[in-house]
Amino acid sequence: MVNSSTSIRTLPAPLVSAASFIAQRELGKAEEILRPYLKEHPDDVNAIRMLGELGLELGALRDAENLLKRCVELAPDYAAGRYSYVQVLYKRHRYSDALSELDRLLQDAPDNPAYIAMRAANLVEISQHTEAIELFQKVLSIEPSNHAVRLSLGHAQRAIGQQQTAIETYQSIDEQAEQFGEACWSLANLKTYQFNDKLIATMRAKLESKTLSYRSAHHLCFALGKALEDNREFESAMAAYARGNQLKSKSVPWNMKAFEEDTDELIRFFLPARIKTLVSSGLTDADPIFIVGLPRSGSTLIEQILSSHSKVEGTAELANMIAIARTIANKTSRSSESLYPRALESFSAPDLAQLGERYLSETRLQRTTGKPFFIDKMPNNFSHVGLIHMLLPNAKIIDARRNPMDCCFSGYKQLFASGQGFTYGQTRITHYYTHYERLMAHWDTVFPGVVHRVHYEAMVTDPESTIRALLTYCNLDFEPGCLDFHANERTVRTASSEQVRQPINQKGIDAWRPFDSWLGPMTTLLAESIARYPKFD
Repeated sequence: MVNSSTSIRTLPAPLVSAASFIAQRELGKAEEILRPYLKEHPDDVNAIRMLGELGLELGALRDAENLLKRCVELAPDYAAGRYSYVQVLYKRHRYSDALSELDRLLQDAPDNPAYIAMRAANLVEISQHTEAIELFQKVLSIEPSNHAVRLSLGHAQRAIGQQQTAIETYQSIDEQAEQFGEACWSLANLKTYQFNDKLIATMRAKLESKTLSYRSAHHLCFALGKALEDNREFESAMAAYARGNQLKSKSVPWNMKAFEEDTDELIRFFLPARIKTLVSSGLTDADPIFIVGLPRSGSTLIEQILSSHSKVEGTAELANMIAIARTIANKTSRSSESLYPRALESFSAPDLAQLGERYLSETRLQRTTGKPFFIDKMPNNFSHVGLIHMLLPNAKIIDARRNPMDCCFSGYKQLFASGQGFTYGQTRITHYYTHYERLMAHWDTVFPGVVHRVHYEAMVTDPESTIRALLTYCNLDFEPGCLDFHANERTVRTASSEQVRQPINQKGIDAWRPFDSWLGPMTTLLAESIARYPKFD
């Protein structure tokens, strides 16, 4: 057994070599050492921790969690091992468990800035922003130059509507800090911030630097694009967006063929004849309201309107239903075959009820107001409409729909915090949009009346009629506060946070048109999709 005082000098030679490869980012070579070493020394917690951290780095989160849990069980006082376990719990959206582990770490080291910052990060994920802000500020009192924490502080301030304070926090990040590019993007991502000429010149100069990191470069590209678009320098803005997408696409791959095949599989499985043979969970809970669609489709606006109702709580983009789909898929490796959705054919009503209860239980942590209904705004859940209807047949599902060109272009020029690899390229996002609409048309056919569609353009041109129809679908009485949604002071953590705090307007309609000359691939592919799929609109 070891404790946190173990140093590299006291490690066995194979682990020293593995640590060296990890430092050089040669993770495959490190894994080749660690796996056979652990077979011979299954209780070596240093090796377990190192392999667990490799899994964390490579995205093999289930394996990483199992390894790091074992590490903690073998060496309860091994702080470094427990902290790595916290990190994988955070990555797996197990925030309550992560906070419990952090409490134990903080008992022994109450002023450890890494532990404090991680506690704050977990609190953000369960919408405890006020306490998180206090903790971020505590870290900065210990480490004033910790610009990563300063950036997180700005995000938390923004989420609760402290816009000016968030701006000042972002602006205080040093130009020489690695986080400067992300700070610039965070300002741009407010959507309402206006860059001055000096900051635009600084961003341009930094993008000319040969030593600029990849991460800084793509953040600066998207930020510069937004700044130049606001200045109506559309050609230069498009060049910045295109460069940003090109850079980002290299680190966020997207398999268009696989997505199309997955969509085909869902359509082939959920056919009327088979649906008649599928059972339901039998759960009567009507708590969840799912808002699905594409990012930048008006979903945050819908969420803000609904959460302005006295009976509805807005939460966040929750990954719980996607996690349940992955459980059903039962993929043991990236190359193994997915059992989703065909495994559903063998599920009994109690099996489905257990999964439905799991969803309700896991999301309860996000609910802090005691209101009877809550919103899950994960857009990617459109792929799981069939699963949602089987697990929670009384749940409401709202499809946020926006003009294809506005929606695709808005996604193309958005830099997302994580995932959404389909947005980084004109071909990628139009292909994704095509098959999203195709799948939604299928759900409409096989589950008539289950999904309620809200068109963004109708929402902003005729808000009262659209809102009344939305509330009727959700079995909610009309409340005037839903028309005054911009006065709602709730936490908003998406890119539209500042936009939905303003009265309704039509600024987002036809926003792509000034860029029409450079959107050939997008317009062509969408036209082809309309011709190919009769229900595409």
